[in-house]
Amino acid sequence: MMTLFSLPARDCLTRSRPTQNLGLRPWHVLLGVVIGALALAHASASAQTSAPAGNARPALSVSVIQPQNKALSERLSASGNIAPWQEAIISSDVDGLRLLEVKAQIADVVQAGQVLARYASDSLLIDLKQAEAGVMEAQANLANVRANTARTKELLDQGFLSAQSAERQGTNEQVAQAQLVRAQAALAALQLRLRQSEVRAPDQGVISSSSAVIGAVHGRGVELFRLIRQGRLEWRAEVTAAELARLRPGLSAQIRLADGTAVRGVVRTLAPTVDRQSRTALVYVDLPAMGQSAARAGSFVQGEFTLSQSNALTVPLSALVRREGFAYVYAVEAGDRVKRLKVQTGRLDADAIEITSGLGSDTRIVATGAAFLNDGDRVQVIPSPATNKP
Repeated sequence: MMTLFSLPARDCLTRSRPTQNLGLRPWHVLLGVVIGALALAHASASAQTSAPAGNARPALSVSVIQPQNKALSERLSASGNIAPWQEAIISSDVDGLRLLEVKAQIADVVQAGQVLARYASDSLLIDLKQAEAGVMEAQANLANVRANTARTKELLDQGFLSAQSAERQGTNEQVAQAQLVRAQAALAALQLRLRQSEVRAPDQGVISSSSAVIGAVHGRGVELFRLIRQGRLEWRAEVTAAELARLRPGLSAQIRLADGTAVRGVVRTLAPTVDRQSRTALVYVDLPAMGQSAARAGSFVQGEFTLSQSNALTVPLSALVRREGFAYVYAVEAGDRVKRLKVQTGRLDADAIEITSGLGSDTRIVATGAAFLNDGDRVQVIPSPATNKP
């Protein structure tokens, strides 16, 4: 039932005048307004209820992938220091001489036999001349004694000299021979000292430290340089006795430097003993030579040994969602609606993770953005970037 409200008589008279000109009654106008409002409300409600549920807006635009079979490695983690394979200490072999020239600096790559520093050798050259003169004098003396020995033998054969005189002459020849040997030894010592006044590299490598200062007077055995032989580095990884039993020479290893760079190496040898205090053993891993990677001696790094490899079903880490201690992926089914699947995970390799159960190899799953989805959400599937490549 519709109730019409009443107006005062005066208002009715004033408001009815325009309608009388059109031939309409006032209640006709009021009834038309009410009917129009009801029709508009009914049309709006019908439009809202007639929209099908299947046309709901997508919750998210996603790319879809399928699990991939990938060769995954079984790895063993360890940590340790990077150190030179062998470090040679280059020291002074002469004493009392002033360091005249330094020809090598830290980080220089040097060759075997290259001159690294030179001592002042003026005094050695003078001593060398004197030694050479001493050798010449000893040679002349020996020649004179040998000539006298020959004459003594002739006189002895002729009976003009006694046997005792001949024996004394033979002794003089032996003394002269010894003097010559001593003079030659002194000359050789000075020649050696002159050569040692030039400090040379014993092997090819990289200078790792230097304490050589021009003008310094060093004693014999004072350290001047340290040389990383052949520029070779190694990673000395610390592992437990149980982990040591799983390793062997020739296995592949990989370390990660402070800047995130990965450097690969090969196990060269295993320590024959386990430390009594730490209960750990060292594994020596050959790394690329200096200059071929960013590895630096003295760095403490983390790394992994590759024990074995096998095929596994993997998905990207971005497709995995962890909630309440469980792992899930979202499969895209008919109608572009997603279904949450609980999966079991295994080995991790870079940006991929192994799925051991709960997922088929032909299942289409959401690649990224799965954390923002709920079970049953409708999504809009967009082409994966990989499919757009030529």
